[in-house]
Amino acid sequence: MTPFNQQRALQFSDQFVECYLVENVKDFTVEAGVVVNLDHRPMSIGGPVPSVVPAWKSTVLFNAVVAEAARMAVFRVRSEVDLGGIVLGEWDWFGNRFAKFPRTTPLYISRYDEIGAVRLDPFAFANQREAVVDAREYTIRLNLWWAPTNTDCYLHNEHPFVEIHTQIHGAGRIQLFRERDASTLYRQISMAPGYTHDPFTLVDSEGSPTYPWHRYWSDSDAIWLAIEFHPKG
Repeated sequence: MTPFNQQRALQFSDQFVECYLVENVKDFTVEAGVVVNLDHRPMSIGGPVPSVVPAWKSTVLFNAVVAEAARMAVFRVRSEVDLGGIVLGEWDWFGNRFAKFPRTTPLYISRYDEIGAVRLDPFAFANQREAVVDAREYTIRLNLWWAPTNTDCYLHNEHPFVEIHTQIHGAGRIQLFRERDASTLYRQISMAPGYTHDPFTLVDSEGSPTYPWHRYWSDSDAIWLAIEFHPKG
């Protein structure tokens, strides 16, 4: 039998943000933090009136008990004092990984952590149908992003994988555009701590995602989580 509450630090946990993964969760106490359900099964929260966090969604907990979950991650900013020091640690300026990135944009990315695999139907996951009829295996990869207030985090539409995001600290917006032009904005998703948005990709007949032009915009100093699903094989 798999032991309960198998816990480990995520690869990018550091002196600024505590980040850890817990699997086969049973009556696990979270002192404080954003908690993300990283499985198809609902996550059960104990309390005077028990509640549920749906699959691939998140919440903010304070001295709360997660009664049951298959896999979850917890994120807590240790202190807001000198939080911008993140950029002086092991995080990369994103231009070091993407040569076309604008030199004056202060967007930073943590290390990656592959946390395991999951079987999902990409069409059902993207809300293009209700029934799960074509489950495929994906590797789940996590990383954090950091940007100061009013950062334009770059218009792009290139993603060979499906992804969703969870706001960890501060506030921001995910903006969708008709063209690679900021004047063509047509949709905006508000991001507050503990919120995970739905996928906004279109999955084609081969299961590959097509994204509109989009960007993250930080309304304050902000940290957010990327949850990436990379097809295996």
